[in-house]
Amino acid sequence: MRAINISQPGGPEVLQIGDQTIPACKPGEVLIKVHAAGVNRPDTLQRSGNYPVPPGASPLPGLEIAGEIVEGDFAGTSWKKGDQVCALVQGGGYAEYCTAPAATCLPIPQGLSMIEAASLPETCFTVWSNVFDRGRLNGDETFLIQGGTSGIGVTAIQIAAALGHRVFATAGSDEKCRACEMLGAERGINYRNEDFVEAVKAATAGKGVDVILDMVAGEYIQRELNCLADDGRLVFIAMLGGSKAPINFGQVLLRRLTITGSTLRPRPVPFKAAIAAQLREKVWPLIEAGKVKPVIYKTFPLEQASEAHALMESNAHIGKIVLTLN
Repeated sequence: MRAINISQPGGPEVLQIGDQTIPACKPGEVLIKVHAAGVNRPDTLQRSGNYPVPPGASPLPGLEIAGEIVEGDFAGTSWKKGDQVCALVQGGGYAEYCTAPAATCLPIPQGLSMIEAASLPETCFTVWSNVFDRGRLNGDETFLIQGGTSGIGVTAIQIAAALGHRVFATAGSDEKCRACEMLGAERGINYRNEDFVEAVKAATAGKGVDVILDMVAGEYIQRELNCLADDGRLVFIAMLGGSKAPINFGQVLLRRLTITGSTLRPRPVPFKAAIAAQLREKVWPLIEAGKVKPVIYKTFPLEQASEAHALMESNAHIGKIVLTLN
């Protein structure tokens, strides 16, 4: 099969297409003929040598796919050969064939193309597990997403807004802020010329927001604590701004703030299966009703994976970048 391999740690140019052996299914897995694969920030980090592959995972990049099941272990599942699915995988998505745990596969939402479906798993699993499970966003609580036009951002805005929450989002240009507002954010905040702490406090009568999803970390952490409401929760899922920061722990104690974080890729299959079940019950109906829509910025054929990574790292995109296969 054709697949993208990382020849050595480095820039986008180290992504090379070549022949690989079609992977064999382990118990509980299915083999999927891939039609499209989403491109995500962890893929670029793995390529540059900054994101180790979990033990037992494919060394090939790619964490989300859409395609057709061609064989597998169907015991205890509703899947069968020929079913069209999208799936969260531990790696190997940039290839013509990829194995996936049957429990982390989801049906293609009604009305969506394979390309659109391939953009869903990584962001939906990440947003649901961190914002709604770990962050416990519920009721009439308010929510801030940093990086509102990233793949994670466009998904987080739409799901939270569809569930009735007031949503605020940061972005790096006025155009991107408008895109956030079109997706359902009450307010897009241009972090280049506006203080998001002041903007959030002004919009919430000084209270702050209940939950923040952050991909920056670094010096953002203390500023985010400053704009959390009492009993607020800060969940970070990346450290693009650095892994260390000075924090006022007195503020955390007095205001009962929670700081937490997680990575999805190394979590065990049963954990991901539980998230898949929640997505199928609570998010897939929103997608099929048109309340949450895939936002595809650009597609590239598999052979142009390096160009896709260059675009991802330019931060010029709004939404998802997807690789396509014949």
